[in-house]
Amino acid sequence: MAPHASVTPSPWIVRWAEAIPPSGSVLDLACGSGRHVQYLAARGLRVTAVDRDREALDRCEGAAELIQADLEGAPWPLNGRRFDAVVVTNYLWRSLMPQVVDSVAPGGLLLYETFARGNERFGKPSNPEFLLRAGELLTLVPDLHVLAFEDGMADAPMRRIQRLAAWRAPAADALPPRLAAPEQALKSTHLQDKP
Repeated sequence: MAPHASVTPSPWIVRWAEAIPPSGSVLDLACGSGRHVQYLAARGLRVTAVDRDREALDRCEGAAELIQADLEGAPWPLNGRRFDAVVVTNYLWRSLMPQVVDSVAPGGLLLYETFARGNERFGKPSNPEFLLRAGELLTLVPDLHVLAFEDGMADAPMRRIQRLAAWRAPAADALPPRLAAPEQALKSTHLQDKP
Protein backbone atom coordinates (compact mmCIF):
# COMPACT_ATOMS: atom_id res chain seq x y z
CA MET A 1 0.00 0.00 0.00
CA ALA A 2 1.28 3.47 -0.86
CA PRO A 3 2.46 5.83 1.86
CA HIS A 4 -0.46 7.67 3.45
CA ALA A 5 -2.84 5.22 1.77
CA SER A 6 -6.27 4.78 3.20
CA VAL A 7 -9.25 2.53 2.74
CA THR A 8 -11.56 5.50 2.22
CA PRO A 9 -11.63 7.18 -1.17
CA SER A 10 -9.91 10.50 -1.68
CA PRO A 11 -12.25 13.45 -1.17
CA TRP A 12 -11.01 14.73 -4.56
CA ILE A 13 -12.25 11.58 -6.30
CA VAL A 14 -15.53 11.67 -4.36
CA ARG A 15 -16.01 15.35 -5.32
CA TRP A 16 -15.67 14.61 -9.03
CA ALA A 17 -17.27 11.13 -9.25
CA GLU A 18 -20.68 12.56 -10.14
CA ALA A 19 -19.17 14.10 -13.28
CA ILE A 20 -18.37 10.63 -14.67
CA PRO A 21 -21.18 9.47 -16.98
CA PRO A 22 -23.46 6.84 -15.39
CA SER A 23 -22.23 3.30 -16.15
CA GLY A 24 -19.12 4.83 -17.72
CA SER A 25 -15.72 3.20 -18.00
CA VAL A 26 -12.97 4.14 -15.54
CA LEU A 27 -9.27 3.34 -15.48
CA ASP A 28 -7.79 3.28 -11.96
CA LEU A 29 -4.05 3.37 -12.65
CA ALA A 30 -1.64 2.11 -9.95
CA CYS A 31 -4.77 1.28 -7.99
CA GLY A 32 -3.14 -0.33 -4.97
CA SER A 33 -5.62 -2.33 -2.94
CA GLY A 34 -8.55 -0.70 -4.68
CA ARG A 35 -10.15 1.97 -2.49
CA HIS A 36 -11.24 3.88 -5.60
CA VAL A 37 -12.07 0.72 -7.53
CA GLN A 38 -14.57 -0.25 -4.83
CA TYR A 39 -16.02 3.24 -4.50
CA LEU A 40 -16.47 3.77 -8.24
CA ALA A 41 -17.77 0.24 -8.91
CA ALA A 42 -20.38 0.77 -6.17
CA ARG A 43 -21.54 3.81 -8.18
CA GLY A 44 -22.24 1.51 -11.14
CA LEU A 45 -19.11 2.36 -13.12
CA ARG A 46 -17.09 -0.24 -15.07
CA VAL A 47 -13.62 -0.05 -13.53
CA THR A 48 -10.39 -1.38 -15.02
CA ALA A 49 -7.83 -1.74 -12.23
CA VAL A 50 -4.12 -1.71 -13.08
CA ASP A 51 -1.28 -2.37 -10.65
CA ARG A 52 1.95 -4.36 -10.59
CA ASP A 53 1.11 -6.03 -7.26
CA ARG A 54 -1.04 -9.15 -7.81
CA GLU A 55 -1.99 -9.37 -4.13
CA ALA A 56 -3.25 -5.78 -4.19
CA LEU A 57 -5.27 -6.48 -7.34
CA ASP A 58 -6.85 -9.51 -5.68
CA ARG A 59 -8.34 -7.11 -3.09
CA CYS A 60 -9.91 -4.88 -5.77
CA GLU A 61 -13.51 -5.89 -5.24
CA GLY A 62 -15.94 -4.79 -7.91
CA ALA A 63 -13.45 -4.31 -10.74
CA ALA A 64 -14.74 -5.22 -14.18
CA GLU A 65 -11.17 -5.95 -15.29
CA LEU A 66 -7.88 -6.54 -13.46
CA ILE A 67 -4.57 -5.95 -15.24
CA GLN A 68 -1.28 -6.81 -13.60
CA ALA A 69 1.41 -4.68 -15.24
CA ASP A 70 4.74 -3.12 -14.40
CA LEU A 71 3.96 0.43 -15.52
CA GLU A 72 7.55 1.58 -15.14
CA GLY A 73 9.47 -1.32 -16.66
CA ALA A 74 7.23 -2.78 -19.36
CA PRO A 75 5.28 -1.48 -22.37
CA TRP A 76 2.06 0.46 -21.75
CA PRO A 77 -0.63 -2.25 -21.28
CA LEU A 78 -3.59 -0.25 -22.63
CA ASN A 79 -2.58 0.86 -26.13
CA GLY A 80 -5.53 2.33 -28.02
CA ARG A 81 -7.94 2.11 -25.08
CA ARG A 82 -9.84 5.15 -23.87
CA PHE A 83 -11.95 5.63 -20.76
CA ASP A 84 -14.68 8.00 -19.58
CA ALA A 85 -12.46 8.74 -16.57
CA VAL A 86 -8.86 8.02 -15.62
CA VAL A 87 -8.06 8.08 -11.90
CA VAL A 88 -4.51 8.31 -10.54
CA THR A 89 -3.73 8.87 -6.85
CA ASN A 90 -0.46 8.71 -4.93
CA TYR A 91 1.52 7.78 -8.03
CA LEU A 92 3.88 9.65 -10.33
CA TRP A 93 5.93 8.32 -13.22
CA ARG A 94 6.42 11.31 -15.50
CA SER A 95 7.32 9.36 -18.64
CA LEU A 96 3.86 7.74 -18.56
CA MET A 97 1.93 11.00 -18.63
CA PRO A 98 1.42 11.07 -22.42
CA GLN A 99 -0.18 7.60 -22.27
CA VAL A 100 -2.26 8.55 -19.22
CA VAL A 101 -3.58 11.67 -20.97
CA ASP A 102 -4.19 9.75 -24.20
CA SER A 103 -6.33 7.24 -22.25
CA VAL A 104 -8.96 9.91 -21.58
CA ALA A 105 -11.81 9.54 -24.08
CA PRO A 106 -13.40 12.57 -25.76
CA GLY A 107 -15.74 14.04 -23.15
CA GLY A 108 -13.85 12.14 -20.42
CA LEU A 109 -12.09 13.21 -17.24
CA LEU A 110 -8.63 12.86 -15.76
CA LEU A 111 -8.69 12.92 -11.95
CA TYR A 112 -5.16 13.09 -10.57
CA GLU A 113 -3.85 13.55 -7.03
CA THR A 114 -0.30 12.95 -5.88
CA PHE A 115 2.52 14.22 -3.73
CA ALA A 116 4.44 17.44 -4.33
CA ARG A 117 7.75 18.89 -3.24
CA GLY A 118 7.58 19.81 0.41
CA ASN A 119 6.12 16.40 1.28
CA GLU A 120 9.59 15.23 2.34
CA ARG A 121 9.02 17.14 5.61
CA PHE A 122 6.18 14.75 6.48
CA GLY A 123 7.56 11.38 5.35
CA LYS A 124 7.50 9.35 2.18
CA PRO A 125 7.68 9.80 -0.65
CA SER A 126 10.63 12.10 -0.20
CA ASN A 127 12.57 11.40 -3.40
CA PRO A 128 12.20 14.41 -5.76
CA GLU A 129 11.63 11.98 -8.66
CA PHE A 130 8.24 11.15 -7.11
CA LEU A 131 7.28 14.67 -6.05
CA LEU A 132 5.70 17.24 -8.35
CA ARG A 133 7.34 20.64 -8.67
CA ALA A 134 5.20 23.73 -8.01
CA GLY A 135 2.37 23.77 -10.56
CA GLU A 136 3.92 20.89 -12.51
CA LEU A 137 0.75 18.84 -12.80
CA LEU A 138 -0.78 21.61 -14.92
CA THR A 139 2.06 21.32 -17.42
CA LEU A 140 1.65 17.55 -17.83
CA VAL A 141 -1.84 17.71 -19.39
CA PRO A 142 -1.46 20.05 -22.41
CA ASP A 143 -4.23 18.36 -24.44
CA LEU A 144 -6.86 18.65 -21.70
CA HIS A 145 -9.00 21.49 -20.37
CA VAL A 146 -8.26 21.99 -16.66
CA LEU A 147 -11.48 22.24 -14.66
CA ALA A 148 -9.91 22.48 -11.21
CA PHE A 149 -6.44 22.46 -9.70
CA GLU A 150 -5.27 22.54 -6.10
CA ASP A 151 -1.70 22.83 -4.89
CA GLY A 152 -1.10 22.88 -1.17
CA MET A 153 -1.18 21.12 2.17
CA ALA A 154 -3.69 18.48 3.17
CA ASP A 155 -4.12 16.99 6.60
CA ALA A 156 -5.11 13.68 8.19
CA PRO A 157 -2.27 12.86 7.61
CA MET A 158 -0.29 16.00 6.80
CA ARG A 159 1.07 15.91 3.27
CA ARG A 160 1.92 18.23 0.39
CA ILE A 161 -0.07 17.42 -2.74
CA GLN A 162 -1.39 18.60 -6.08
CA ARG A 163 -4.84 17.69 -7.39
CA LEU A 164 -6.23 18.14 -10.86
CA ALA A 165 -9.50 17.53 -12.65
CA ALA A 166 -9.21 17.90 -16.42
CA TRP A 167 -11.55 17.23 -19.34
CA ARG A 168 -10.94 16.18 -22.95
CA ALA A 169 -13.22 18.23 -25.18
CA PRO A 170 -15.11 16.29 -27.84
CA ALA A 171 -15.67 17.93 -31.24
CA ALA A 172 -17.93 20.56 -29.64
CA ASP A 173 -16.08 22.63 -27.04
CA ALA A 174 -18.94 23.41 -24.64
CA LEU A 175 -18.75 21.99 -21.12
CA PRO A 176 -21.61 19.60 -20.39
CA PRO A 177 -23.79 20.60 -17.39
CA ARG A 178 -22.33 17.81 -15.22
CA LEU A 179 -18.93 19.55 -15.41
CA ALA A 180 -20.01 23.16 -14.98
CA ALA A 181 -19.68 23.22 -11.19
CA PRO A 182 -19.16 26.87 -10.13
CA GLU A 183 -17.69 25.91 -6.75
CA GLN A 184 -14.71 24.25 -8.46
CA ALA A 185 -11.88 26.72 -8.92
CA LEU A 186 -8.17 26.99 -9.40
CA LYS A 187 -6.51 27.68 -6.11
CA SER A 188 -3.35 27.30 -4.12
CA THR A 189 -4.23 26.93 -0.49
CA HIS A 190 -4.51 24.61 2.49
CA LEU A 191 -6.52 21.72 1.08
CA GLN A 192 -9.48 20.37 2.94
CA ASP A 193 -10.10 16.63 2.80
CA LYS A 194 -13.61 16.88 4.14
CA PRO A 195 -16.22 16.13 1.42
